[in-house]
Amino acid sequence: MRERMEDYLRKNFDVEPKRPSEEALRRWRQAVSVVKNPRRRFRMVADLAKRAEDDKKRKKLQRRNSVKNFVLPDVVSVTQCEKIRVALYVQKAALQFIDAGNKEAGYSLSKEVSDAGFGISPDELASFARTHDTKGVEARGGVAGLAGDISVSLKEGVVSSKIPVRQNIYGLNRFVEKPSKGFWMFVWEAIQDLTLIILMVSAVVSIGVGIATEGWPKGMYDGLGIILSILLVVMVTAISDYRQSLQFKELDKEKKNIKIQVTRDGRRQKVSIYDLVVGDIVHLSIGDQVPADGLLISGHSLQIDESSLSGESEPVDINQKRPFILGGTKVQDGSGKMLVTSVGMRTEWGRLMVTLSEGGDNETPLQVKLNGVATIIGKIGLAFAAVTFVVLTTRYLVNKGTHHNMTNWSMKDASALLSYFSTAVIIIVVAVPEGLPLAVTLSLAFAMKKLMGDKALVRHLSACETMGSASCICTDKTGTLTTNHMVVNKIWICDEAKTITSGQNKDLLKSVSEKVYNILLQSIFLNTTSEVVKGEDGKNTVIGTPTEMAIVEFGMLLGGDFKSFSEEYKIVMVEPFNSIRKKMSVQVALPGSDMCRAFCKGASEIILGMCDKVVNTDGEAMPLSEEQRKKISDVINGFACEALRTLCIAFKDIEDPSSAKSIPEDKYTLIAVVGIKDPVRPGVREAVKTCLDAGITVRMVTGDNINTAKAIAKECGILTEDGLAIEGPDFQKMSQQEMAEIIPKLQVMARSLPLDKHTLVKQLRNVHKEVVAVTGDGTNDAPALHEADIGLAMGIAGTEVAKENADVIIMDDNFTSIVNVARWGRSVYINIQKFVQFQLTVNIVALMLNFVSACVSGSAPLTAVQMLWVNLIMDTLGALALATEPPHDGLMKRPPVGRNIKFITGIMWRNIIGQSIYQIAVLLVLNFCGKRLLKLTGPNASSILKTFIFNCFVFCQVFNEINSRDMEKINVFRGMFNSYTFMIVMICTVVFQIIIVEFLGTFAQTVPLSWKLWLSSVLIGAVSLPVAVVLKCIPVSLRKQAAKGHSDIHEPLLRGPELA
Repeated sequence: MRERMEDYLRKNFDVEPKRPSEEALRRWRQAVSVVKNPRRRFRMVADLAKRAEDDKKRKKLQRRNSVKNFVLPDVVSVTQCEKIRVALYVQKAALQFIDAGNKEAGYSLSKEVSDAGFGISPDELASFARTHDTKGVEARGGVAGLAGDISVSLKEGVVSSKIPVRQNIYGLNRFVEKPSKGFWMFVWEAIQDLTLIILMVSAVVSIGVGIATEGWPKGMYDGLGIILSILLVVMVTAISDYRQSLQFKELDKEKKNIKIQVTRDGRRQKVSIYDLVVGDIVHLSIGDQVPADGLLISGHSLQIDESSLSGESEPVDINQKRPFILGGTKVQDGSGKMLVTSVGMRTEWGRLMVTLSEGGDNETPLQVKLNGVATIIGKIGLAFAAVTFVVLTTRYLVNKGTHHNMTNWSMKDASALLSYFSTAVIIIVVAVPEGLPLAVTLSLAFAMKKLMGDKALVRHLSACETMGSASCICTDKTGTLTTNHMVVNKIWICDEAKTITSGQNKDLLKSVSEKVYNILLQSIFLNTTSEVVKGEDGKNTVIGTPTEMAIVEFGMLLGGDFKSFSEEYKIVMVEPFNSIRKKMSVQVALPGSDMCRAFCKGASEIILGMCDKVVNTDGEAMPLSEEQRKKISDVINGFACEALRTLCIAFKDIEDPSSAKSIPEDKYTLIAVVGIKDPVRPGVREAVKTCLDAGITVRMVTGDNINTAKAIAKECGILTEDGLAIEGPDFQKMSQQEMAEIIPKLQVMARSLPLDKHTLVKQLRNVHKEVVAVTGDGTNDAPALHEADIGLAMGIAGTEVAKENADVIIMDDNFTSIVNVARWGRSVYINIQKFVQFQLTVNIVALMLNFVSACVSGSAPLTAVQMLWVNLIMDTLGALALATEPPHDGLMKRPPVGRNIKFITGIMWRNIIGQSIYQIAVLLVLNFCGKRLLKLTGPNASSILKTFIFNCFVFCQVFNEINSRDMEKINVFRGMFNSYTFMIVMICTVVFQIIIVEFLGTFAQTVPLSWKLWLSSVLIGAVSLPVAVVLKCIPVSLRKQAAKGHSDIHEPLLRGPELA
């Protein structure tokens, strides 16, 4: 049966964690047949119809935007392609005609706008970027003129004190969002449960029949008890669901809260995207998301990816002739400054967002699988309920026939049949585990909230699950394994290596000439993307990437003045650093001369290869001999072996710059080799050891020199004696067979390109069947993050493009936080298994107890109110108790869960079947022989027995819930008192049970029990604990054979009482 169930789940309820196919999503929806409350069950499931509708709207808007960006060619040939382009041109002309009509109608300047000190209306200002109106911008005096109209200095930026006025006139940078559901909406959803509705109708009828037969108020108690129980179930369910929704809303807000670099009050600072206003000067660099519509002020090689708006994959060059930048797009290359002209709902992105409804995130594999489990159990429960109703009704009719009363029907008969129907419905209520899929959501919401506190923002729910299965982590070095607080530690210049200490200044280079000193400072302050700005305290602060900051700070330590160099030299061309070029180049005009000078810095081997000369102590360029080249290579390797990042700095004078269309790539003069220290983060070595103990292989993938990479990897405990370290270019040259052979031993890949990382991830996933987590921070890391099972983007160093393609954002860029994600991922998986084990046990016992009792004695021992209470214990309260257990250290001493693992393992079946046999046997014996065994006599004997059976049943579940805390270890109490949610649920369950039995007997059909019977109930429940110990000593065969078409299947849990 277990195999058939797993095959059924695999066939119908198997989806990929990332990018599941539309077919798989539709297949499992069609397979779900027994659902009591679709609105609640599928609340956290993607709405495929809405998603398809949104896709159509998005494509329609993208076509419209692509028309706006279309430029008519000079020559139109009569081909089908050109006819389409002419049609687009006509459509573009029509759109421009409409906009022109709007302008002729006039953008009037309201009194409110003019009184606020602005010279242009919000709608007119927004129209420039939206319609790419070059003439309109020129008519207003260009970007500088528009800046005057909105009262902002292009140098100083917005004045913070005037921000409220700007927000009042030009709007907030927020989109109109669908209002979130209120608490009563969740109550309404919870009450949509079909079985609860049927029970409420039955209860109302029962009240009517009861009053007619037994009089007021006695006749109403049974029906009223059911209604009150239903209301309790609905309220508890709604409160749990509402709290989850608040957690997801908070996480969603955090995901969208991007930090933007702006110039305000004359200084550069970071602000939230929500605080951006019209007039802000925004700094853009590679990988940034454009936060609003605007116009280019200045920039270098700026390219924007507008595919999100236009659908066009080709990047758009932004320059003074085409200065329009639209919000929601991304910076693909270059850098620049932008004047914000419209925010929020006036942007093109805002207009797109308002037309789209929420299609929802894809459901996770566990959610889908548990929907399958719920469907199977629901079908079984439905069959049992139908048979129970038929058996009870048949017995009643046979009994009535034997007494020749078939023709005499009264309200008492109607009441009996209604009671049988209610019993059947109650069996369905308990048998269909509606809470199974929702327990996943509860556990994930809890884990995501806790991970936020541990500096990890989970963007996709499925990542939490998948991280628990991770068998390999491919991590960056800089900022993840190291602190990212860089300082220049060594420098080689003029054939001399020097060590830098924090107290040194210009005297450090007293052995070199003034000419060498000046050219070094030029190369530092001109060839950089960093800026030196004054902070609020008046002190100079360097803003930029850690490497750039380290070099600029070194230049300032030498006595250089960043501002004076920036003002003296005019930058002509810039080629920003990226992970493919591995260098940054800049060309500047030399003052008082027609010549230009190019500066270049970057990866040591690359820059050294571009040089044919070297600066001597007098500042003269001398030919670089092979012997000198080898000596410099030895210096570079020496720095690298000390775990220093090495950079070479070079320059080249260009006598005829007019003929050069790009910055030169060769014949440079080497100035210096710089060694930058980036210490390993505290705790990284321990975190790596934790991963290795957990069966997770850690591989370092870095763009650094191989000697630097090996030194850091050894310090972190990643590179072992039998491990392999290679360079990216060597890896790419290998055949598929060679890759397959070396990857198991590969621990370090240096000088890697994003393509190398992507290739490695594909090999690990497809050939070696690993579950791969990959870290990334750059724009070019996006393909590897997208390809990996779990993409981990860096929150501090990461670009917005990297974050958008990631599943988890590591807010502090720390490797230890990645290990925390893995720990919580394992916890989610294990917690859901615990809950499933617990709930299936309750399902089986409740089904069999009611079914057997009904068939044998003609009545069910548990009433409708009692079963509803049991349903609440095993559903919402059970999920709260077991699905929110925090992780423990033992989780990271197990091997990772394999791909396509059987979710309900042999170990779980052993525990379920063993506990079910014990509980069913005890409860049935009590049901049929209880009066004799307990020596109950008198008129209340039956009521006392039924109450005692109910009490025993509940305490069996209480102690089985404790057993379920660990499916393998004998000591289930370890850490229990530290799990506050679990303890609160346990205490509440026991307290409410006492109240129901002792004080609510009128509604629950119970009677007060003596202290002896209470003690007996607790002891019968507590016997579950030694039963569990015996069960855990029974070995379970750990079958590792793969299912057809699947591989890497193994049990996720260790076994045996030795783990107690």
